[in-house]
Formats: sequence, structure tokens, C-alpha cells
Amino acid sequence: MTERSGQDDERTFAALAPVHGRGFAQTWWGRAWLKALEDAALDAGQLKEGRRLARAGAVGAVAVRPGRVTAVVRDRDGTAHRADVLLQELSEEHWDRFLGMAAERSGHIAALLDREMPPHLVEDAATAGVDLLPGLGDLEAECGCGAWDHCGHTAALCYQVARLLDQDPFVLLLMRGRAERALLDELQVRSAAPEAEEHSAPESPQDGLDAAEAYAAGYILPPLPEPPGLPAEPGLPPSLDTEVPPGPGVDPGALEFLAARTAQEAHRLLAEALGDGHDQQAVAAEPTPDEDAVRLAAGDPEPSVAARLAEGTGRGREGLALAVRAWRYGGAAGLAVLDEEWPVPAEPLARARAALEAAWDDDERPRLRPAHNRWTIVGGSAQLRLGRDGRWWPYRRERGRWAPAGPAAHDPATALASVDTEA
Repeated sequence: MTERSGQDDERTFAALAPVHGRGFAQTWWGRAWLKALEDAALDAGQLKEGRRLARAGAVGAVAVRPGRVTAVVRDRDGTAHRADVLLQELSEEHWDRFLGMAAERSGHIAALLDREMPPHLVEDAATAGVDLLPGLGDLEAECGCGAWDHCGHTAALCYQVARLLDQDPFVLLLMRGRAERALLDELQVRSAAPEAEEHSAPESPQDGLDAAEAYAAGYILPPLPEPPGLPAEPGLPPSLDTEVPPGPGVDPGALEFLAARTAQEAHRLLAEALGDGHDQQAVAAEPTPDEDAVRLAAGDPEPSVAARLAEGTGRGREGLALAVRAWRYGGAAGLAVLDEEWPVPAEPLARARAALEAAWDDDERPRLRPAHNRWTIVGGSAQLRLGRDGRWWPYRRERGRWAPAGPAAHDPATALASVDTEA
């Protein structure tokens, strides 16, 4: 329920009831508000405490005015603290741009009246140089508890404001500096002005531009900005510790691990894409489910996740450990050498025999027993495996199983030497 103060540029919202078992933001703009908070928070524990306080109904009435939201937040012991969250107001120039843009598009006004904030409204505003939604570091905090950054009290207020934004995006516009009534009045005036000019003007051919002329003027457009640089580290995924029991079959720890590994893989792919000569490289094949499971296991998951991966791949705990070692030495190619034993066709076999012949002097060459693409040292615990790309992979006998012992090499002697180095 909303109560209006005597001033049109301030609104007060009664305290919301406690909420359980649901997120704080259901709309995309409400989630964008929370993202600005969570991306800038230095202490995940304060965010967790803020969610707990907000869910418990510890946030009192929320006062919203240009540049600031305020509420009293009570600790678990009942101690009250005044919490303020500040958001910079838009300048007069920015408001003029936004209102001019919105007045030209009747759909934007209709959406606002329906208490909606469609993405294209925000995108058109950004094109006009106006950022409506807060970004990283835009939400500043002040709290009576003395914290210098966001604390549990200001975080709780932000989570509560997200619920208010879901109901009414004019709350955000008020924080940016314009009350609902004043904003709608000005939009009405701006929308009426062009219509009046149109009715008063004499009939004339419709204005326009010849298509060939418009295409020829394309060089006038400014160049695209440089792409953003590679972040120093992968982003951190949000915590799934919401103090709400997960649904049946949902493992929050496994989901957090999967999100973290996805961020790391995205960072690696972006680094490769920004590297020199990337456009000349062949597109890598999509990993199979088994390859992707081994890749995830190589990220050192917690035991429960590792057990699920071992079961899902059918490799078992020891088999998955060998697969992880192979993956770390050579990715999908290394894993294929671990799993596949194949007869070598005549031409590659001739090249392999020539490489083995040239790798050692006669008095140093080890005795090798061939079997398909594998050459085992007679009387020893080492083995060379030929990959389909012609490289040699070293293996060592461990507890009755052949285990990867090093990265691949084009020279069989170099590959075999890594077995001794590892030993």
C-alpha cells in the first residue's frame, strides 16, 4: 500500500509483509536493480544477512524521494537503524533527452502507465545517453550502524526496494529525480505539441530521403567503439544460499560449481577469441557429454559433485581420476588416447615406425612390443601411445592400470623421457 506525502516528489510505502520461498525481484528491471547491489558488494555475508532481514519483515516503511530511499531496519535483537541508499539524480539535460525520446514513442508512455518498463525503453534511453537503471557502484549506502559500505541493513532495504520496483517502475524514475505526475504532465505536453503543428501545417508531400542518398551518406556514421578488453579474472556467480530449502532433486552446491566452471570456460574462450590469429583457426568441435563431464571433474569439484560425475560417466572414481589426468595433459585429444585403442592404417604406421627408428641410437633404443596404436616397453612399466594426429603420448603402469604420464610430443623419445621425469 502506498501513501503520498504532502510533497509530490516523495512517496512512502508501508512496510511489506514477510516473504518466504520466492525471489525478491520478478521483473527484469527489478533484477537489474539487485544486480547493481550484488555486483558491487564486498561482503557476501552482508547480502545474506540483508536477504534474511528483508524476508523476516524487518524493513519498515520505505520513503522514496529524488536521489534517496530511506527506511528503518531492525536487527534480530530489535535494535533499529536508519538505512539510506543513494542513487544519483539525472541532470536536466538528461531528463530533456529522455522526455523527448519517450514523447516520440507512444508505446513507451503506454508501457509506463501499465507499470511496465520494456527493455526497448531502457535501450532507447541509453541510445540518447541516459542510463535509467543503476550500474556497478551506483547504489551508495549510508547506515546508522556505522558501516562504511553496504551492510545487512542497507542490503535489506535494497531487496525490499526491488519488490517495490516490481510493482511500480515510477519508483525508479522518482529516485532519478522526477515524480510520476510531473513526468506524465510533461510527456503529455511534449506529445501534444507535434500533433498541433501537424494539424496547423498546410498539406505538402511527405518528407523523406531517397534510399540511394541515404545509403551514400552511410560514411557519416561514427565508427563502432572498440570492444571491451578481457577481464582480469572470470566473474563470480551469485550465491544460491537463499535460506530456502531447495526443490526436490536440486543440488545448490552442484549448481554453484557448474556456474563457476562455466564462467571460467567463458573467460578462456574469450581470451582465445581476442588473441592474434583466432579468425584463422578452425572451429573446435562441440564436446561430447562425456568430455564435458571430465572437463568439469578437472575443476576439482567437492566430493559429492565428483561422485555424481564418476557415476554419470560410468568411469567410477579411479577411472574418472585417470580421465581427469589425461584431460589436463591434452584436453579432448588426451582423453581420446586414454579411451581408444585402434589399428593404425598402413601409411601412418610406416611413419610411426620410422619415427621410432630415428628416435634413438641402436644401443639406446628400448625394446617395444606393438599392439595397435600402443608400444609397450618390454620388461618395463612405460608405454607410448600414438594419437590420431601423429603425436606420441607417454603412459606409465600404476596399480595394474595404464595411466597418462605427461603431455604429447612429436618425438617418441621426448615423450618417453617424460615418464622418467614424472617417476
